[in-house]
Amino acid sequence: MAGSSEKDKMLRGELYHAFSPDLVRDRARCTQACNRFNNAGEVSRRRLVELWRDITQDTTPLPPPVDDPAADDALFQDYPWVEPPFHADYGTNIFLGQNVYMNFNCIILDTCAVRIGSRTLIAPNASFFPGTHPLDPYLRNGTQGPELGKEIEVGEDCWIGGNVIILPGVKIGDGATVGAGSVVTKDVPAFHVVAGNPARIIRKIEVTSQKPKK
Repeated sequence: MAGSSEKDKMLRGELYHAFSPDLVRDRARCTQACNRFNNAGEVSRRRLVELWRDITQDTTPLPPPVDDPAADDALFQDYPWVEPPFHADYGTNIFLGQNVYMNFNCIILDTCAVRIGSRTLIAPNASFFPGTHPLDPYLRNGTQGPELGKEIEVGEDCWIGGNVIILPGVKIGDGATVGAGSVVTKDVPAFHVVAGNPARIIRKIEVTSQKPKK
């Protein structure tokens, strides 16, 4: 039988209450992990990866360390690279592929899963908002009412411009480009450029290069 906790309902995209004790506790844990990541200062690539995985609660073993700092850094060349500061709600619902780059001041309010494919580049101040609220103001009811969400999925080899906002339930196809300042409210087909508020298709991308090997 499917779980009936507020967290279970949240992850299924159903109406749930965000101020239940378990979810308040989970957000507090993520806030503390983000603070450690954002305030780390000059640290090694390994340490930055460790702090990022503290946010996402990824327990996959890291490669064993080597003595040479440059060689140790090279062990993480395929790992996602996230520039601080970064902010999230829970952290545990964020899934980044290999060689993803996320520039500073990005926000992922991961009430539902946010999946970003390999080699996708994300410019500063991009925001991913899977969460939403009922339009009925009396059902919404401030902090006492329910909310809900829908997963966001960004494909491989995408380019998300600065100050882009991606709204609940959006799927962005492989190789797409989203112009700076866009608000993405609907799915974006693969290998297309979109821009605007709301984002609209500008043109198709003609691919002339080979896809990078995984």
